[in-house]
Amino acid sequence: MTDPAPDGASAQPGTTAQPGPAVALPPGCELLMEPPDLDSYLRLRREAGLSPVTAEQGGPALAHSWAFAHVRRAGEAVAMGRVLGDGGWYFHIADMATLPAAQRLGLGRAVLGALLDRIAERAPADPYITLMADAPGRPLYRSFGFVQTAPESLGMVLRGRS
Repeated sequence: MTDPAPDGASAQPGTTAQPGPAVALPPGCELLMEPPDLDSYLRLRREAGLSPVTAEQGGPALAHSWAFAHVRRAGEAVAMGRVLGDGGWYFHIADMATLPAAQRLGLGRAVLGALLDRIAERAPADPYITLMADAPGRPLYRSFGFVQTAPESLGMVLRGRS
């Protein structure tokens, strides 16, 4: 996986993202509704193919996310995702990552389902839920009801302003 491609996906306001089929975690895996430690966060991003970030970037990401979920297997963080948001209307799924050796086990489905459940439990009605969908994750996101927003809107990024 790579970092955001220029085609975002969102669950439209007035609709609810529908979870795909429930997936039981494999034996030895545990889903935690909290961030992994900083070293695990940085490693998961790097090894799953997301763009690497520094500890100075990762620390605030862990501390200031609206919600976080990660899966541990044998004491190691192997999958994660988080929600950025204002708690009222806007929620953005980010940092969906699974280690290559732990892919195809339903861990990403479990993480995304848990994050969407958290939004459904705590947000007011009709939240606007978005994400940037890299090619490998698109089938998973579609199975939850996410749709491409282009050409009405298009994800964009601003790089190199530091």
